[in-house]
Amino acid sequence: MKAYYDIYDSPIGRIHVVVDEIGVKKVELFEEDWLEFKNKHGPILKNKELCNEVIVQLDEYFKGNRKIFDVPLSIEGTEFRRKVWKALQDIPYGEIRNYLQIAESIGNPKAVRAVGQANKFNQLPIIIPCHRVIGKSGNLVGFAGNRTPTQKLLLEIEGVFVYK
Repeated sequence: MKAYYDIYDSPIGRIHVVVDEIGVKKVELFEEDWLEFKNKHGPILKNKELCNEVIVQLDEYFKGNRKIFDVPLSIEGTEFRRKVWKALQDIPYGEIRNYLQIAESIGNPKAVRAVGQANKFNQLPIIIPCHRVIGKSGNLVGFAGNRTPTQKLLLEIEGVFVYK
């Protein structure tokens, strides 16, 4: 399946958006991860028009005018990961949950670590808001590996201030 990308210069830095015939496939917040993704997935053609709706919605989000995304998604993952990602989408804008709460919400309270792994493999950060999940202690943990400063910025955009 062919994929297309464009770049959005956001308030948190350059974001690469990838779409295919189904919908948005990847939102990459970090340049080094983008290069790895691009190398792994072969030729991805730049196409501003096909990526436009996703970028418009991201821009609206950063301006505080969008709380829910309504672009078609093209994501691949196990049934468990899809359940977690759906639970993440159910976290309201400006609210946070911890990993245990997500595990409980999908009916599997012992799957806290697996929820963390599903977050790690979320290909659509911001759209599927994994940044709204924090540690049980209230600490920012594990976002995009350990890029919690970006998580903190995203939460602050939503009016959530976490200092741990």
